[in-house]
Amino acid sequence: MAENGVFIHHVFFWLNNPNSEIDKQKLIEGLRKLSSVKTIRNFYIGKPANTNREVIETSYSISWCLFFESPADQDSYQVDPIHLKFVEECKHLWSKVVVFDSVDI
Repeated sequence: MAENGVFIHHVFFWLNNPNSEIDKQKLIEGLRKLSSVKTIRNFYIGKPANTNREVIETSYSISWCLFFESPADQDSYQVDPIHLKFVEECKHLWSKVVVFDSVDI
């Protein structure tokens, strides 16, 4: 793992009730609160784009893309009380989570 440079942590959520706008909004609200973690450099909350090609995954409900200054900052985020509270309060909303982490080359 790179010692320096940007660390990207991209999380994809599949909701238990993917057609529930209330559940989507609860998750988005939780992610916005989560964005107050001090080590997060920047973040983006998204939904699947209206694109259709064989290589595009669109079955998820919400994505959460985080940018950190370093792997150490991302490690700190994982144990931050705000992150732990988010998981505890929102985990009932999702059926599946997939994470892609990447670092500068």
